[in-house]
Amino acid sequence: MFIKRVTGALAAIAAAMSLAPATASADAAFPDRPIRFIVPFTAGGITDNVARTVGARAAELLGQPIIIENRAGAGGNIGAEYAANSKPDGYTIFLGTQGTQVTNPLIYNTGSRPDKALTAVQGLTAIPNIVVVNESRPYDTLDKLIAYAKANPGKLNTSSAGAGTGTHLASELFQSIVGVKFSHIPFKGSAPSITALIGGQVDLSFDYPVSTEAFIKSGKIRALAVTGETRLPTFPDLPTLAELGYPGATSISWMGVFVPAGTPEPVAAKLEKAFAQAIDDPQIASRLIGFGGVPLKKNSADFNAFVREESIKWGNVVKEANVKLD
Repeated sequence: MFIKRVTGALAAIAAAMSLAPATASADAAFPDRPIRFIVPFTAGGITDNVARTVGARAAELLGQPIIIENRAGAGGNIGAEYAANSKPDGYTIFLGTQGTQVTNPLIYNTGSRPDKALTAVQGLTAIPNIVVVNESRPYDTLDKLIAYAKANPGKLNTSSAGAGTGTHLASELFQSIVGVKFSHIPFKGSAPSITALIGGQVDLSFDYPVSTEAFIKSGKIRALAVTGETRLPTFPDLPTLAELGYPGATSISWMGVFVPAGTPEPVAAKLEKAFAQAIDDPQIASRLIGFGGVPLKKNSADFNAFVREESIKWGNVVKEANVKLD
């Protein structure tokens, strides 16, 4: 019996040792076939555009095609769930966002946590909101808006692209930090939200540059501030909330590359390097700026830590504002 046990143990060790070189060889050869890039939203939107833009350059650097696969639905949860359950071999990667990785788990009751099963590899872009108001309103500066809101609590209506979206949560954070109260009116997307703002049905909004830029430049709405850490290259004269005295209200929506947990470290490192080099490319960085953001230069360690910090920050906002889905 003792001999049999020893023989069995040695066989197991030998089998494990025989697999190790094969695994190492596979990691070294990565990638040797196309990579699927799961985008949890429909084609043609900003997330899709970012994935296609950066993915095309990363594919050149990796020497293999990166195929965009749109799996939209449930605010990004369907795509996140699919990616989380994919084989952790580097051949399925995911475009994670502030929504899929941080806020969705706080406001959706899906019974699963794909965000926990995905690991951050490399940041891609950070997109702030712009505080915009109807051009006919009397508050043409942020200080005047705040003064009016404090004198008329609850009277001002703020629109969003939907309950729980970045356009909604940025407003809730602002209200909490500044000490004002708006009445929230959710719409099904940024387009109807901004249309209502232009028409005067609502007073203000916290929306993305891609949704507001044309209307700001045409004078149909007025921009008061940007919620990001730095000024936007497309609006260099527009101050940040921090510059105006409200650093705690700073917020961004972000995107990055994630992989299923358990992806071999050498494989994840190759993906990290390729996508980091992609957003460093001046042409790619210029296109990201055109989408209303700036490159988010956070490597795997920094990006994972950032996601944890964001979870705490937005968890407090969701709880305090009692954010619920439409």
